[in-house]
Amino acid sequence: MKPLCLAGEELLSWLSVEKGRSANTVAAYRRDLSDFEAWLRARPGSPAPEDAGETTLAEYVAHLRGQGLAPASVARHVVAVRSLYRFLVQEGPIARDPSRDLKPPPLRQGLPKALSEPEVASLLASVTGSAPVRLRDRAVLELLYGTGMRISELTGLCLADLAAEDQVVRVLGKGNKERMVPLGRFAREALGAWLGPGGRAAMAPRRWSRRGDAEAVFLNQRGGRLTRQGAWGVVRHYGHLAGLDGRLSPHVLRHSCATHLLDHGADIRVVQELLGHASISTTQVYTKVSAERLKAAYLSAHPRARLAG
Repeated sequence: MKPLCLAGEELLSWLSVEKGRSANTVAAYRRDLSDFEAWLRARPGSPAPEDAGETTLAEYVAHLRGQGLAPASVARHVVAVRSLYRFLVQEGPIARDPSRDLKPPPLRQGLPKALSEPEVASLLASVTGSAPVRLRDRAVLELLYGTGMRISELTGLCLADLAAEDQVVRVLGKGNKERMVPLGRFAREALGAWLGPGGRAAMAPRRWSRRGDAEAVFLNQRGGRLTRQGAWGVVRHYGHLAGLDGRLSPHVLRHSCATHLLDHGADIRVVQELLGHASISTTQVYTKVSAERLKAAYLSAHPRARLAG
């Protein structure tokens, strides 16, 4: 992948350093801006981003749609391009933002596909045995469901983040924002078993390859920090054992945590804080999920709600 134009590289640096965006977010911006610049280079005259006008940007969005990209993918590209032009205006190379009226395609707001509580119980019960890797896998699944943390937050946990006496864990979320998340009984028990002599200690190497590995809560079988891909593999493996193929991902466990909390009466502000949502509007989608589940249960059970057959 070619380096971006100077303004693009500066934008990525600003997003990382000043705005605290994650490495994954910055990498996504780089991919999308690289696509945009490659498209510009292929046009007659190979215009630089600073030379592109409103018509050119509208043609780029039409190009994206013509590629058959999903609306969400087109919207993500548009956000990256608009960020670049806002940055160009702020830094002075251009006086007017040609992307100002560029609109991403409307997105259909899908409902999170939460598991039912029996399905979660079946998933957690699929982890059997007391081998070190089984203790780790049980703790991974219990924490993902019990806390609602993102998979990157889970794999980023360090031993110093655990406050067992307070029954909470410190989580570093998006934008490097910290939050304290309580640990329920099952999560504490699973974590305690993993951190005991027969768990993490049995998988720890005699000599750590990297300091960050020595501090990691979760290890892979080579004694390094468990990666996002490794944790994904854990979820996928037990999802298969529980008969949840095609339905389970780490994010589904996060959805399920939020939905079940609201189903049982948790305050939406509490759920917002627990999940680390910057805006309450992000959390409100789960209230719609719970309302839909309530409606479905009512229609299926109340004798005056069912239509005549």
